[in-house]
Amino acid sequence: MNIIRKKKKKNSIKQPYRDQTQLLALGKLLMNQQHLLPKMDFRDYGFKIFSQFDDDGLIQYLIKNIRIDNKIFIEFGVEDYEESNTRFLMMNNNWQGLVMDGSNDNIMKIRKAGYFWRYDLMAKSVFITRENINVLLEEYGAQDIGLLSIDLDGNDAHILEAIDMKTLNPSIIIVEYNSIFGKERAISVPYDKSFIRREKHYSGLYYGASLRALSHMAKEKGYALIGCNSFGNNAYFVRNDLINESVMEKSVEEAFVTSHFRESRDISGKLTFLGGSRRIECIKGLKVINMINGEEELI
Repeated sequence: MNIIRKKKKKNSIKQPYRDQTQLLALGKLLMNQQHLLPKMDFRDYGFKIFSQFDDDGLIQYLIKNIRIDNKIFIEFGVEDYEESNTRFLMMNNNWQGLVMDGSNDNIMKIRKAGYFWRYDLMAKSVFITRENINVLLEEYGAQDIGLLSIDLDGNDAHILEAIDMKTLNPSIIIVEYNSIFGKERAISVPYDKSFIRREKHYSGLYYGASLRALSHMAKEKGYALIGCNSFGNNAYFVRNDLINESVMEKSVEEAFVTSHFRESRDISGKLTFLGGSRRIECIKGLKVINMINGEEELI
């Protein structure tokens, strides 16, 4: 009977946990090799473990090269946390943090995950707006955090603008940008507290803000643009007092990366795989806000 029990326990180890261990080992190896690389462009340090693209490596590079007062992160728009900017940071570097998402199902999945009890992670189900974001951050109570990651597929620039950074004071801010909007204009979709990407436009291409808009908002709060990931969707900002020879400010023109995502859909929800300039043509004529002067414009 004891033999049977032991065998059952051994066989009950789930395959995803073995795969996860291998991923973490690979990530640690890649992380430790970064210092061996010659000085390169920021995005060349990227690699993917749990991030959607190559952000895990970029974050590891930054936390090694700037001062981090508290190993605390806040990330919102995480979905079920399978692909996120902070999961490797939590599991590899033992950071603690808060994740938020508008889907209760996603948050329940996170709370039931095997990693949830192993780390100091708070998961909250809430639809984030400009009106509630500072209340939510005050409730969490963190100060001088290491990293803030914003990925809302909609009101990103408006939420960044609304956040009171005086107490939160993150060393690093990551914000998703919409490269379809180009690098010349500082534009964002107009604020709508109930913004849902595919309800606003069937294509799913009308969302977020341009890199120039986010750079302007970040600069107003004391943060410098230092680069983007290699896939053209996440922009990285570092607090001005932390800029150094290894982490240098860049212009929008230097940092901008064009995405090549072909995620557009037709009115029925079927993928249409639009690429290049066909993406902006699909949403031409829709309203945007100039985040510098506040005036309404058209795409």
